[in-house]
Amino acid sequence: MEGTQSSTTAEYMALFRAQESALPKGGRLFDDPFALSFLSPRLRIVSALFRVPVVRSLLVRWIDAHWPGARTSAIARTRLIDEWASAAAIAGLQQAVILGAGYDCRAWRLPAFSDVAVYEVDYPATSAEKRRLIETIGLPIARVCFAPVDFERESLSEGLAKTAFRAGEPTFVIWEGVTNYLTAQAVDATIRWVATLAKGSRLIFTYVDVGVIDHSDRFKDAGSSRLAVTSVGEPWTFGFQPRELPTYLEARGLQLVRDMAADEYRAYAMGERAVHAKGYEFYHTALARTVG
Repeated sequence: MEGTQSSTTAEYMALFRAQESALPKGGRLFDDPFALSFLSPRLRIVSALFRVPVVRSLLVRWIDAHWPGARTSAIARTRLIDEWASAAAIAGLQQAVILGAGYDCRAWRLPAFSDVAVYEVDYPATSAEKRRLIETIGLPIARVCFAPVDFERESLSEGLAKTAFRAGEPTFVIWEGVTNYLTAQAVDATIRWVATLAKGSRLIFTYVDVGVIDHSDRFKDAGSSRLAVTSVGEPWTFGFQPRELPTYLEARGLQLVRDMAADEYRAYAMGERAVHAKGYEFYHTALARTVG
């Protein structure tokens, strides 16, 4: 988030990760013990209530009724991206770039990241606040190289050039929960940058179906979802047409490997828990790779 304002939607995503992490070990999709530290005092109280089974059930029902699909999409995509990112590290890609990192703590919580050089890119104020919070938690700050980039004055490549990032080595890039808040030009520039990375590099990213933005397609509960993000000052501004995504990426030097809509990645990540998970069908998580 530009400036000194924190992202409300990012905080709610952290709440959803905290809620999932409150489930008994063995019954949760992932464990994010740090999500709680990024919550406001009010949401910390809500998170604490998640540990009471009866209350948790009531809170989950209320959240799912008022923001259909957002919570289940968030936790399922977190699990999927965890798996794809871990697979990239295990395959030998020892360099990761997290764009618009926000409250992402994969560098500390995923075992597969232990030997990966991680570069987190964000606006200067956001990056500074993230560093402060990480130090407050007591995590090793040196585990990540923070790359603050003022996108009004410098490019992504220029920002990373100030770090030890090695553009000639295979890299995996995580771009979660960001593209739907950007302009078409910004998305295009970032994807073209990814395509310049070494052959075998991977891009993991999320996007919304453009139909939910231009109203060309009617998704159930899309109106309430648009209203929710707009009401907190973070409206969606960009989306892809899923059937056009392979061609779009190919024209920029990337090959689409997998594109999963919310219903698909919920079924994959949540199994039987996904049976009653509805809403956010317009949200996608995709994996691409460089071919040059």
